[in-house]
Amino acid sequence: MKDSLQPGLSKVRRIIIDRDRTIGFMGEEGRVYATPELCRDIEHTCRDLLLDHAQAGEDSVGLEIMVRHTAPTLPGMEVEITATVTAVEGRKVSFDVVAKDEIEPIGQGKHVRFVVDREKTYERLRAKAAKRAARSG
Repeated sequence: MKDSLQPGLSKVRRIIIDRDRTIGFMGEEGRVYATPELCRDIEHTCRDLLLDHAQAGEDSVGLEIMVRHTAPTLPGMEVEITATVTAVEGRKVSFDVVAKDEIEPIGQGKHVRFVVDREKTYERLRAKAAKRAARSG
């Protein structure tokens, strides 16, 4: 990570809630922004902020997420997610996150990501795949 990554930095992401981001188990009248999709959108917002300050070959993976999804958002509404860096401890980066739709706040939480070297990560994944293949062979 570049030295530019500091606590206090933030990134805003705006998303229109399409059908793929909604729950369907309560029928069409109950279709709203799904909590797992909110979590995914939070992760992407935080990752995008980190990528703005990444060195070549770096990316990040999620370590922890805590989200309170406090209000429903209807399909077609716009959601704004704001991620703010609260701590940078080596390669571990912590965020506070807030989300709101056109009407009201809909959620808040904390997220932690770990900065990784892509090639080293690929090596670890290949090694794990080889161990798995050896166990099942």
